[in-house]
Amino acid sequence: METEEKSRKRKKLIGTVVGSKMQKTIVVEVTNLLKHPKYGKYIKRASVYKVHDENNQAKVGDKIEFIETRPISKTKNSKLVRVLKK
Repeated sequence: METEEKSRKRKKLIGTVVGSKMQKTIVVEVTNLLKHPKYGKYIKRASVYKVHDENNQAKVGDKIEFIETRPISKTKNSKLVRVLKK
């Protein structure tokens, strides 16, 4: 029971697949809007993540949900949860 209470909340993110040429790995872009501190205009920012896709089920253009995990490789520390829209 103590291990369940101590386990941290994992971040869930939703993004679009922009690359799937590697084996069991996809490249996902997550965009978010942030307000400029001085001018108040909204700016679009994008982050790119490498996500582990065990069954190679996601293709370029798919919208997916992925979760933070322990490091799987040097640059990969996320795992695919499900494909939302093909």
